[in-house]
Amino acid sequence: MHIALDALFSGNVDSVDIDYSFDLSDIKIDGESPFTSPVRILGEINNHASLVEIDADAIFSYTAMCARCCESATVQYEIPIIHTLVTSLSSEEDADDDEYVVCEDMRLDLERLAREDILLDLPPVHLCKDDCKGLCPTCGANLNKTTCGCGKPIDPRLEALLAFGEDE
Repeated sequence: MHIALDALFSGNVDSVDIDYSFDLSDIKIDGESPFTSPVRILGEINNHASLVEIDADAIFSYTAMCARCCESATVQYEIPIIHTLVTSLSSEEDADDDEYVVCEDMRLDLERLAREDILLDLPPVHLCKDDCKGLCPTCGANLNKTTCGCGKPIDPRLEALLAFGEDE
């Protein structure tokens, strides 16, 4: 979706509301398609004293294998899309700043911008929940569902200390 920004940059319009959905099912991560439903972008583009900014959120479901318990998990994400929109950059220093998005033809490719922000902001490890207990390293039981009788493993460097109490 391309949004024409002429009216915002000229000051004829103060704000443009955004409510847009698009599909990311073509993206593969670790061989899977984790985006199981459309991504919805909600927010607005504002002109505040000749400073044009996008302030929106990308809301979507992400389904993948939990890195701790190896169960498939769907998590809802809300990733902010906040940038200053400019028609050109004034210096090379500005070119390195991710806050500025250049809209040379006064058109914003919202889908491209949202796709980049989503992929950059996804957590490096997908968890079913923040406090996932994972799998027992000894028997492999899912500790979110059950407890196992394996007990805590003893550090092999400290095993010799256990022998001190056996003689008594």
